[in-house]
Amino acid sequence: MRSLVLSVLVLGFGTVSAFPSLSSRPRSSAYANAPSSYPYTSSPSDGLPGTGAGGYLVPDPNDALHAFHPPPDGAQRGPCPGMNVLSNHGFIARDGITDFDEIVKAQQDVFNVGWDLAVFLATLAVALDGDLVTQKLSIGGDATNRTALLTSGILGSEGGLNTHNTFEADASLARNDYYTSNGDDHTFNTTLFSMMTSTVSSTSSLSSPLYDLTGISLYRAQRWNQSVAENPNFYFGPKALLLYGAATFLYELYPSDGPGGVPDKATVESFFGAVPSADGGYSAQPERIPEGWYNRKTPYTLVDVVEGILEMYLANPVLFGGNTAPGHFDAIEDDGGFFEDGRLKDGITAESLVCLLYQIALTDFTPDCTLSGGLKLPEAVLEYVLGKLNPIFGPLGCTLVTGV
Repeated sequence: MRSLVLSVLVLGFGTVSAFPSLSSRPRSSAYANAPSSYPYTSSPSDGLPGTGAGGYLVPDPNDALHAFHPPPDGAQRGPCPGMNVLSNHGFIARDGITDFDEIVKAQQDVFNVGWDLAVFLATLAVALDGDLVTQKLSIGGDATNRTALLTSGILGSEGGLNTHNTFEADASLARNDYYTSNGDDHTFNTTLFSMMTSTVSSTSSLSSPLYDLTGISLYRAQRWNQSVAENPNFYFGPKALLLYGAATFLYELYPSDGPGGVPDKATVESFFGAVPSADGGYSAQPERIPEGWYNRKTPYTLVDVVEGILEMYLANPVLFGGNTAPGHFDAIEDDGGFFEDGRLKDGITAESLVCLLYQIALTDFTPDCTLSGGLKLPEAVLEYVLGKLNPIFGPLGCTLVTGV
C-alpha cells in the first residue's frame, strides 16, 4: 500500500506542482533564486539549459545578492566544497537546503558546468540523498523535516550529502573515511589538505604548487593506498569513478578562467576553505569564491568529465573492490565489458565509459532496493531517474533502459 501511495505521488501527481502548499513553505532566509541583475550564463530557474557562454566575473562586485556570507546558524554544509561555496554565496539557498532546479542553475551560472553534467549530478544527489517528491536536498546532514513532503519522511530518512557511500565515498581528497572517523565523513580535514598540497608540490613546484592532473592523479592513488591500509571497511566500487570526476574540478572548474587559468595554491585554498598556518599546516574557514574570479568560457560537459576521469585514472590506476580487513583488498570480478583484473579494462574508451556511468547511476535504483525506513523502493523512483537521465545519455549512444 505504501509503495502504491509513493508511486501516485511521484508519477501520478508529479512533484511540487501537485502540492500548492509546498510553494508557500519557507525555504531559506536568503532564497537563491531571487531576481538578479547579473544573469551570468543566463540559465533559467526551471532546470533548463543556459547559454553556455562563460568568462564572467563571478560574483560581480556589485552583485550584493551573491556576496560571500558565512553560513547562518543552523545551516547545512557537507563534504562537497563546490556545493558549500554555492551556498555561501547564495547561488543555492544559504541554509543548505536546496532543490533540483536550483542545483542545475547554480552549477551553470557559477562554474559554467554543462547542462548535461549539471543534470546528471543533481539527479544523483536528489535521488540518492534527498526527496523525490519535493526534489529537495540537504547539502550536509539529515534534514528530513525540511526536505521531505511530510516531516516524518514517507521514504525514510533523507540523509543529505553526508550519507556514506551514496554521493560521499571513501578515499576522498580532503575528508575522512566514514569508518575511520566515527562516521564523520564530511568535516574538512586540514591534514589531508596538507598531504594533497605536499603531493602536488612534489610534481610541480614547492614554492608555487599546481593542483593539476599530474599531481591530483598521484594524490588520488595515495589516498586509495591510505584507505586500504587504515580502513577495514574500505569500499571502492565502480561508483568511485565519480571521485575522479570531482577531482578534475580542481583544475577544470576552480581556476579563474577554467582550464585557461592556473590551479594555484591560493585559488584551491579559497574553494576548500583552507587557511595557511604559521606552522606550515592549515586551519579551516567557510569556503568562498576567490576575489576577481572568472568562470570558464566554455561549458564543462558530461563527455568532458568522462574524458577527465579516464585520463586521471589511467595515469595512476588502482583496483576497484573492497577491504576484507585492513590491508586485505579484494578486487571486483571481471564483468566481460568494463573491468578486468580489478581495473578498468585496457583500451576502454570515453564513449564506453560514459555509458558505464549511466549504468552505475541506475544501480542504486533497481526496484528491489529498500530504503532506510524499510519501504520497498517502487518502480516510480527508477522512472523518475530515467526521465532525467535518458534525454542526456541517449544522444551519446548509450543503450537506454526505457521501462521497468
